[in-house]
Amino acid sequence: MPVVRDPSGRLLLGGVDLAALLADTKLATPAYVYDVDAMAGEASELEGVLAGSPHLVAYAVKANSAGRILRALALVGCGADVVSGGELQLALGCSIPPDRIVFSGVAKTDEEIDRAIASGPHGICAIQVESLEELDRVAARARALGKRARVSLRVNPGVERGALSTHDYIATGHDEAKFGIMRDDVSFALTRVSEAKEIALVGFTSHVGSQFTETGPYVASARALFDVVRSARSDHGAELTFVDTGGGFGVDYGEGCRARPADFVRAAQGEQRAAGLGDLALFVEPGRSLVATHGVLVATVIQKKVGRRLPGGRWLMIDAGMNDLIRPALYQARHRVVALACDAAASVVDWKVVGPVCESSDDFGVHPLPEEPARHVALLDAGAYGYTMASRYNGRALASEIFLQGGRVSHVRPRQSTDAWVRDRLDT
Repeated sequence: MPVVRDPSGRLLLGGVDLAALLADTKLATPAYVYDVDAMAGEASELEGVLAGSPHLVAYAVKANSAGRILRALALVGCGADVVSGGELQLALGCSIPPDRIVFSGVAKTDEEIDRAIASGPHGICAIQVESLEELDRVAARARALGKRARVSLRVNPGVERGALSTHDYIATGHDEAKFGIMRDDVSFALTRVSEAKEIALVGFTSHVGSQFTETGPYVASARALFDVVRSARSDHGAELTFVDTGGGFGVDYGEGCRARPADFVRAAQGEQRAAGLGDLALFVEPGRSLVATHGVLVATVIQKKVGRRLPGGRWLMIDAGMNDLIRPALYQARHRVVALACDAAASVVDWKVVGPVCESSDDFGVHPLPEEPARHVALLDAGAYGYTMASRYNGRALASEIFLQGGRVSHVRPRQSTDAWVRDRLDT
């Protein structure tokens, strides 16, 4: 389960007292802490919904690429959705079979395409082709390697931007997005596939966006995709094995989330049956929804700053910054900030929580926290798009990572050294 506070005021993740954890490990903050068992439990729930019919839960590696998390998800049946050659290599290194990997992304390099085609005896499950030009490039690379590449066509469903109910930066299914083949161009793609002996079309996919808290946009995308698939089969004789409705399942960042991942999957299954496509395997690509709520970013309070001439001007300065967790600066996202240990009788006031990075956008928002600041705070729901999007901006070291399994610490990756960054920059 996500973090809870016990009756004594201790903040627990995976049953582990986070304040005691910091004391025991003596790790420098900022530190990401993950409940790997709970993440695997989220994946198991989706596997249960899809059980009894052909399917693939392809975990979106970009959400959190830690090897221990990938291996735990693979053990409960997940494959992988990758978007780079590095992620592909990582997934294979975590013992995910090539035929359970799909490769998305609008600008795959020749080297990445080659690796996908050459992985395993038959290549990966599918290269998700996002343009007519990319289709030609995949065919050319397969020809050069003397192989046959399995592909799926990513269709841009053309769902209006205003209907997506998400941030513009993570809306991918509208006509102005760089992603996917426009519906009007699908017939051209199918013609090219039929002419290219090096290409085996095995599926269709779409992905309309991310952080959806209701199923409406996802269902609209699925319907558009299924319409295309029906036409491809009836008009072009396409012999397919799967249809992939993507991911984008939202989580509750503190403002509510009406739909669980299982709700999206059940809705897609219903639309698939209604479209007469029940013979095809259903692929889904969850990322955030499996890992976000089961990770926190723990930070040390450096100091407070109280504006003497500005009534209510209170800043709480912590050692985690936008380089550690960029979502608030990039997406205007809000992550709840709470004290690791809290006396229920303590006076609480509103603090504007900010980091040390030299940018005004290094701001985590206003949060009710003890008037006398705690030594440590936790930024909640940080298991997705936290460490994977981190940088060394301002010469700051990357955060530590702590992995919890079976109610205890299973692995610790210490904070990277600032000295290493200095040496690297001195060498340039």
